[in-house]
Amino acid sequence: MRVVILAGGYGTRLAEETELRPKPMVEIGGMPILWHIMKYYASFGFREFFVALGHRGDVIKRFYIDYCELHADLCVDLATATVRIDSQPREDWTVNLVDTGRDTATGGRIKRLQSALGRDTFMVTYGDGVSNVDLNGLLRFHRSHGRIGTVTAVRPPSRFGGLLMNGDIVEVFVEKPQLGEGWINGGFMVFEPSMFDYLQGEQDTLEIDVLSRLAAEGQLCGYRHDGFWQCMDTLRDKRLLEQIWAGNRAPWKVWD
Repeated sequence: MRVVILAGGYGTRLAEETELRPKPMVEIGGMPILWHIMKYYASFGFREFFVALGHRGDVIKRFYIDYCELHADLCVDLATATVRIDSQPREDWTVNLVDTGRDTATGGRIKRLQSALGRDTFMVTYGDGVSNVDLNGLLRFHRSHGRIGTVTAVRPPSRFGGLLMNGDIVEVFVEKPQLGEGWINGGFMVFEPSMFDYLQGEQDTLEIDVLSRLAAEGQLCGYRHDGFWQCMDTLRDKRLLEQIWAGNRAPWKVWD
């Protein structure tokens, strides 16, 4: 099954990190968050990726062009100026890096991949979020409901401490409560190819032109995920993910 990763945005809320590189290339533990996302999908057996490039797509291309040489054992013969790769990286991925336009909207980027994706079910996610969602369970859920699309519904922790008040008295304080009814789209989506019928041009968005319309027509399901989910919108988010990774507590690290 093919996996589309939207990796073309400007990442303006993370400007400290994205002036010279796209947000999916911002690193956690020395590797781009894009790599973490792909490692997670590959751990469930999804290894064919279509990365929709836009802003500074050249940085992502260079990373994967150099990947084999930089993550393998090399033999460099200085006398003959030759390089031999003596081992291969463990990743058995196929990575399709597709320029989808610098200013193309999210839906337009997916539309540009239509011919490559064919007429099969495919997955879509954003290039800036990690989770421990059960991807096989997500796919089973999608197929069992027979709808055009399924999104992973998450309830991220609030950024502020929560208070339960009785008059002027605080009865309960929760440092980082879950947002009670605040389900949001956490990415990690599944679509049938008929979703392309909802996309016309480059400025169509996935969120408005596809998801909103599918929901209005009863064609969108939500796979509830109560586990870990974290996007990387701000420098604060990046530092949080770095701390989790450095402490060997990353819930998305399901590979050896």
